Order: sequence, then structure tokens, then C-alpha cells
Amino acid sequence: MLVYRVSKTQYAEDLNGTGAKLFGGRWNHIDTPCIYTASSRSLAVLEYSVNVNIDYIPRPLSICIFEIDETKVKELKINKLPGDWKDVPSPFPTKDFGTKLLEKGDPIIKLPSIIPDEFNFVLNPLATEKAFKLVEIKDFVYDLRIKSK
Repeated sequence: MLVYRVSKTQYAEDLNGTGAKLFGGRWNHIDTPCIYTASSRSLAVLEYSVNVNIDYIPRPLSICIFEIDETKVKELKINKLPGDWKDVPSPFPTKDFGTKLLEKGDPIIKLPSIIPDEFNFVLNPLATEKAFKLVEIKDFVYDLRIKSK
């Protein structure tokens, strides 16, 4: 199965989850590395869009394409998530929840996205079982019509 990530080109080859480790995310605390991906290119762009200011979209960007081992995916249903998982900004219970799963060593965690019935996949670079690989990096030009003022 393929999953996708939008990234600044200079970090496209990072398989260590450095950005998430430095800044944290919805499903991880600072100092916990992971790689956020989505089930489609368009969802990856949408997820990226909600986290950037239109005036400061970095250039150049890339779409990173990962192949994941579906047998290593831990799927989490909405009823198993913290009740406030969709809140903005990302609440600490979701960070705690995801960080525990990553520290436990789950290689890939499947979570609901901002679009119903679509999914994000959080890749764990510290998992002992390697369950993903970067297979392609493509240049990506962010079309400003996607997110306007």
C-alpha cells in the first residue's frame, strides 16, 4: 500500500521523523519522532494545508511516497481515541495517546483524518520492525487556489 506526505524538499529524504520530534504533532509529543502520512496525495495536501499559513508556504515542496506493509498497521477506530482528538489546538491527551503507541513500538498507526472515512498513517522510525520504505519523491507546486485568504 502507498501513503503520501507533503514536505519541504530539503527534508523529503528524512526517515527519522525529525520534524515531528522537534515540533510535536497531533499524535506525538516533542522528542518523539514519527512521520505523518496520508492515504492519498490529495489528503496529504489537505493535511499539510491546515498546518501552514498561506502567506508562508515554503518553497520548494515535495510529495514523498512511501510503501507500507499493511500487515504491520495498527488500526484505531474513533471510539478508541481520546474524546477530544479533533480539538484545535491538538490536545495533550491525543499527544499522550500517540506517544505511548510509538514508544510501545507499533511500526504504523492508522488514524482517522480530518475527512470522514479517510485515514492518516503515522510511521514509527524507531520501531524494531521496519514496515515502510520511501519509494519516490516528486516535486510539488502548491496551488494557491487550495487555500485562499
